[in-house]
Amino acid sequence: MKEEGNKVLGEKRRRLILTWLKDSSDPMTGKLLAERMNVSRQVIVQDVSLLKAKGEPIIATSRGYVYFQENKKNPKVQRVIAVCHLSEETEVELYTLVDHGVSVQNVMVEHPIYGDITGSLMLKNRRDVDAFLDEMKQTKAALLSQLTEGVHLHTIEAETQVQLDEACEALRTKGILLEQ
Repeated sequence: MKEEGNKVLGEKRRRLILTWLKDSSDPMTGKLLAERMNVSRQVIVQDVSLLKAKGEPIIATSRGYVYFQENKKNPKVQRVIAVCHLSEETEVELYTLVDHGVSVQNVMVEHPIYGDITGSLMLKNRRDVDAFLDEMKQTKAALLSQLTEGVHLHTIEAETQVQLDEACEALRTKGILLEQ
């Protein structure tokens, strides 16, 4: 779509962003969208904000933007779990979940000033986990769980309750799952 030297403008640019996000099964980075449109990444950030304000279910993840579409033909089961671990154990936690066929939708912490803070993850497999961990290392960003001494929640999703149960049991065995 990109024409050398020509910016894609306004509404047309936002329509294209929506089309590309809806058609993509993988996250699309702001950088990629900006290159396609011959605009800055900040323009894309503003466009996405405008689209979200109009009710478009776009989620920003560490790997890029995702258009959230519910799969009505094959609904998945979800569960919110509470976990606690050191930052160094993040890889073990996430690999354990995805290795059981579970996707990690988000991470949530309770902040004393801001209340609940949620970050979208959308991690489905080891490749996604590796990309997330690499991004953490490259940016030197802190995990949200560092705000709460390792305590955090995840919304996890799978095809069956059995997968969720088995993943939780594996986390329990590793001492990561928080229980009453």
